[in-house]
Amino acid sequence: QVQLIESGGGLVQAGGSLRLSCAASGRTFRNYYMGWFRQAPGKEREFVATISWSGTSTDYADSVKGRFTISRNNAKNTVYLQMNSLNSEDTAVYYCAAKGGYGSRRETVYDYWGQGTQVTVSS
Repeated sequence: QVQLIESGGGLVQAGGSLRLSCAASGRTFRNYYMGWFRQAPGKEREFVATISWSGTSTDYADSVKGRFTISRNNAKNTVYLQMNSLNSEDTAVYYCAAKGGYGSRRETVYDYWGQGTQVTVSS
């Protein structure tokens, strides 16, 4: 069992930056691929980024590539999402998720989810 708690969301102006954190419980954090997803109002939840067990492999949605960076610290059981050059289209609730085995862009295959953190970008 893994429990995930996101933090770091908030209100930011367009062009600004935020760093989201996701703290995981349990001693097997390093065995899970970690992902970030987001859900904007009136839209389906979508893939943002994923990172491998050791952090050496990452994958990004085209919409965030070059602006967002996913990273993890296995000693702290935490995964991060550094978000730069934010725009209004990044406004959403951001969720972190954990998956055993290999990573995926498909949210349905993730085993554990956090409660989400709101990110609002004002123009």
